[in-house]
Amino acid sequence: MTGNRPRTRISAWRPSVVGIAEVFHADFADHAYPVHTHDTWDLMILDDGSVDFAVDRRRHGAAGAGTVILLPPGVPHDGKTVNPSGFSKRVLYLDTRVLPERLTGAAVTRPVHGDGLLRHRIHQLHGVLARPGDQFEAESRLALVRERLLFHLNASQVRTPGREAGRIAAALRELLDSRLRAGVSLNEAAAILHAHPTHLIRCFTQSYGLPPHTYLTGRRIDRARRLLLAGQRPADVATAVGFYDQAHLNRHFTRHLSVTPARYAASRNRCGFPEKAPQSR
Repeated sequence: MTGNRPRTRISAWRPSVVGIAEVFHADFADHAYPVHTHDTWDLMILDDGSVDFAVDRRRHGAAGAGTVILLPPGVPHDGKTVNPSGFSKRVLYLDTRVLPERLTGAAVTRPVHGDGLLRHRIHQLHGVLARPGDQFEAESRLALVRERLLFHLNASQVRTPGREAGRIAAALRELLDSRLRAGVSLNEAAAILHAHPTHLIRCFTQSYGLPPHTYLTGRRIDRARRLLLAGQRPADVATAVGFYDQAHLNRHFTRHLSVTPARYAASRNRCGFPEKAPQSR
């Protein structure tokens, strides 16, 4: 497998999620970064291979798919492959709205984290960022990643939902229902409801058994079904209920109902299935 790997393969883009300056995926078979700095936080997960790097002139090594590396802004660092098989990585470049620069010292002291939960949350976030349109989910997953990073930087302030959970969850549900088409960002919802973003997510999930982004998608699918059965075109339905485009609607609709919106709409002219003939004995 590794013998057939291209020497360099990269993919980079800028998502429309506040706090993420760039997403960068790369396979390197033989590469050495010169010493450099970023004005962002460099949050990296290894998918394969090993890497050797220095942060503030102290060398570190990382290997294996469970590894998370966090490099702070403004601090010199380098990086290089360790063996001929190279390494694969996925990186999020986060600005200081996600993590404040004052946490730089803690990050320099311990840049490598063997945290399975953190790695899983970052992996989930990358999956969402690769799909256009799921911005609310991406913001929610970024908030949970941020919370876990703060835990490792000794700046965590996790709050367990208390008696206020039901009230906050109901208020968020009402807000999501009222913004079905236009949508609302997680930070905007937090400002309106005077609650921390991750506390909003936890209160909602505890009260209703699913995270707010999943609830929002389900409500949009319900509304799309009614419009499709009323004869509207899938492309018009997608924008009417708040999806990014028809492909975005198709992806979620098919996941929910196992058929495309077009096939679902075509079924409105049929009332039930034809009766099956009795089987002969």
